[in-house]
Amino acid sequence: MSSTSIDDLLAFEEEAAPTGPEARDSRWRPVLRSLAWAAALVAVLLVGLRAVGLQVSLPVLIAGVLAVLAVRRVTALLAPPPPPPAGRVGAGEEDGSYNWGARDALRSAINRWEWPLDWSSTRPERFTGTVLPRLGELADERMRLKHGVTRESDPARARALLGDRLWTFLETPPRRTPSPRDLAVIVAELESI
Repeated sequence: MSSTSIDDLLAFEEEAAPTGPEARDSRWRPVLRSLAWAAALVAVLLVGLRAVGLQVSLPVLIAGVLAVLAVRRVTALLAPPPPPPAGRVGAGEEDGSYNWGARDALRSAINRWEWPLDWSSTRPERFTGTVLPRLGELADERMRLKHGVTRESDPARARALLGDRLWTFLETPPRRTPSPRDLAVIVAELESI
């Protein structure tokens, strides 16, 4: 027999959500690590090419290695998250804890909207150049899917579907960045299309 009691088996301690930002390492550490890798690769390639009898300009070799490492870094950042392990697909109920450090698609989608909105809070031209075209594309796509028209294909019907307020907002750039309350009203109108 073991010394574990029934209370120990049935006890449940919920994982606490993080209270503040995690302690982050230095911002220079990844840069220095990348430069060390680049220097090592350049040295190996230079020795290997000279051993074979090829002469390559050192700046060209350094630029090539840095370009390859930059492409590798960008593709690693843009890669989709790995699929869940095969054993977890039908494993039953989740344990209820949330992985706060995980990168998920919802957080990425929110950030794609949050950053341009944040940038445009001080400069209206950023709003009209970045956010407003995206809102117009969303309106066109919703109208195309539900009604078979876009603002370009049938402007009269699109205006009737959008309503005067949303049509005016999308067609004439505002002089100032709309407040969050105004944007919430606009998004609600977009969702009602």
